[in-house]
Amino acid sequence: MSLAPPLLDSQLVDRLRRVRLLALDVDGVLTDGRLYFQADGVEIKAFHTHDGHGIKLAQRAGIVVAFITGRDSPMVSRRAAALGVKHVFQGAEKKLTVLRELCSRLGLELEQVAYCGDDMPDVAPIRRAGVGISVPGAPAYIRQHADWITESAGGHGAVREICDTLLQTQGHWDAVLDTYLHGTT
Repeated sequence: MSLAPPLLDSQLVDRLRRVRLLALDVDGVLTDGRLYFQADGVEIKAFHTHDGHGIKLAQRAGIVVAFITGRDSPMVSRRAAALGVKHVFQGAEKKLTVLRELCSRLGLELEQVAYCGDDMPDVAPIRRAGVGISVPGAPAYIRQHADWITESAGGHGAVREICDTLLQTQGHWDAVLDTYLHGTT
């Protein structure tokens, strides 16, 4: 029982089929973009479980996932470890440079990358990736550079939407669904 991917044009679907690396900003994409601080100064981040499961499914299907964020946060390292995300870049001021270096290490071209971001430091990777993605809460001047704007907001299932769409367009959806229908996860 295949699901159709969201209404995307055929050229975008073709580009999604070539994606081998999903690179994600954190604040505003994996989170809702708000920063929470306790009275003692400890920072707290909220991550959506649906996004996390989508990341696991994408990785299981052979898609490499990376986090590229401008901030440093122990919660990001912890979340990445829990999800098995091996490529985590924090304090990244020049995200396109980081993305290019990662592609070089992995033997990939930028055309094989889907990148999702929501703010100024993300514009260059959004524009240069094979598929540039943003979220509804991003400013219009960021969204205008993206090939695709998710329906779900950052921190509220946007990453799951991306992962599910990648799995569907790349032909992995039925196999993923079968593992859950038949209890073989």
